[in-house]
Amino acid sequence: MVSSGTVLVTGASGFIGGAVVKRLRAEGAAVRVLVRQSSPRDNVPADCEVLVGDVTDRESVRRAMAGVSSLFHLAADYRLWAPDPDPLMRVNVSGTEIVMREALRAGVARVVHTSSVATLDPDSAPCTEADRLAPERAVGAYKLSKILSERLVERMVADEGLPAVIVCPSAPLGAGDVRPTPTGRIVCEAMRGGMPAYVDTGLNIVHVEDVADGHIAAMEVGKIGERYILGGENLTLRDLLIEISRVTGRPPPRTKLPRWPLMPVAYANEIVARFAGSEPFLNRESLRLSAKRMYFDDSKARRALGYKARPTADAVADAVRWFAGRRR
Repeated sequence: MVSSGTVLVTGASGFIGGAVVKRLRAEGAAVRVLVRQSSPRDNVPADCEVLVGDVTDRESVRRAMAGVSSLFHLAADYRLWAPDPDPLMRVNVSGTEIVMREALRAGVARVVHTSSVATLDPDSAPCTEADRLAPERAVGAYKLSKILSERLVERMVADEGLPAVIVCPSAPLGAGDVRPTPTGRIVCEAMRGGMPAYVDTGLNIVHVEDVADGHIAAMEVGKIGERYILGGENLTLRDLLIEISRVTGRPPPRTKLPRWPLMPVAYANEIVARFAGSEPFLNRESLRLSAKRMYFDDSKARRALGYKARPTADAVADAVRWFAGRRR
């Protein structure tokens, strides 16, 4: 299905977006990507049609949508902490509305919207697609923006006939994490020896290439209006760090830290980041999120889409190898 007609991918310069584009090109699809002028092109294959624009600019989205048969919308501001939440909300919510309305206007036959497991309620861990997180319970602007954008797409499916399928990836690892993502930063810090201790939390690690495969499956056989978790293995942060240490040869962290003494440190990091224009690795929102184990159940995607996920060890090994290569 995806190999017929032109496929538009927003967010192709990102980690998951780049993996989706590579998978599409491997299948012989004609791929058009919409990227910002300032976005790195490391993840964009040279044989793609590149249009420069922004999902918050309706005219550039309209141009990109011309003649498109299917759409993967992955463009998002993926920051768990931001000094000003407005740009994040503008991209993730307003940008999504522009993209979806222009897809309807252009008569795009099929849409995959990339949401996040951040829209699910961690109190129900391991979460399924039925465990929806209410907006008023969202911790931080990122979670809220993903909930609001997901609800927007669902309303447009129900009320306006938007032919969209929603996928919710967990924490991806692998090659191509240019920015890097929050999970990729854990690997980078551990590789540098910058994580001698850990907090008691849990997360779901998935190989980015499996997430890309899940996107293709959602496009081909997913049911309009349904949501599918694209996850992998549930494990503690300590177990993830041990796996990273096994690959890198560095000693694993042995000290478990309580959260409350770290709050002042996180706050100080945020102050420094505001002045430096950077993103703090340790911040108050990430600490609050770590109070819950972010475990997920992807069995619906396995049943309905034929989705498969490889072991965490493979994702970690590929991520470490790629980050090490970038340093050379």
